[in-house]
Amino acid sequence: MNGFPWGDFAVGLAACAGAALAVMLATFAVALVKGMHRIVDVAWGLGFTAVAAVSFALSAGHGDDGRRLLVTLLTAVWGLRLAGHIALRGRGHGEDPRYERLLARARGNPRLYALRTVYLLQGALVWLVSLPVQATQYVPGPVSGPQAVLAAAAVAVWLTGFLFETVGDAQLARFKADPDARDITGARIMDRGLWRYTRHPNYFGDFLVWWGLYLTACADAAVAAVTLVSPLVMSLLLTKGSGKRLLERQLANRPGYAEYAARTSGFFPLPPRRDGTGRAGV
Repeated sequence: MNGFPWGDFAVGLAACAGAALAVMLATFAVALVKGMHRIVDVAWGLGFTAVAAVSFALSAGHGDDGRRLLVTLLTAVWGLRLAGHIALRGRGHGEDPRYERLLARARGNPRLYALRTVYLLQGALVWLVSLPVQATQYVPGPVSGPQAVLAAAAVAVWLTGFLFETVGDAQLARFKADPDARDITGARIMDRGLWRYTRHPNYFGDFLVWWGLYLTACADAAVAAVTLVSPLVMSLLLTKGSGKRLLERQLANRPGYAEYAARTSGFFPLPPRRDGTGRAGV
């Protein structure tokens, strides 16, 4: 298929699965020592970075070096920034209530239950979502002409998402650090900056980052078709899975949140509703 080295790519898939597993197992060991599973959220970004690095190393001699380096750097910058942000945000805090509730449902050995339902599952998701990153490393042909336009579009989408995520996280951190900060109704709800237009600028940023990375795989039609599942899975995770849906369930009873949700888009950035009626956006 257009000279794509499917056999070598398959070997790379196996190695990247091993890299994701290694990161999660190492994190699990640290979690057992600390008695806290929230550190797995730090491993999420590190897992993607490890996969990108392994696929870059194994794909040497295949694909275009510029494209390989580009997709590796974009993934690593996103992953390392996210890991660092989550590590700093969680410093000094106890266990995440999400994991407390999850482990409360454990049957049998709670450690094995955590390994299976948290670490191995997240490792599998890292491998699946990163398929475009892995495949792009092997796409043949130079980045020129239409391919250069596609690469520029991928970077533009990625950069927009990265800025949304980074700026949104910084704005929320400043808000939390100010004990007197309030929204327009006087409630302790963040509705400033990007948070005025979407309730989840960080998740929306992730959404764009991974669709941007997927565009790098679209340099080969067959690869694009095979890896389309990855941004779709990430989109579902962000909107229907452990992202937006779960977080809003936790915030539902916070004073002022219902009013904020009524005037602010749920995901895609939109102007806030002036009358505060109905839910804007998805």
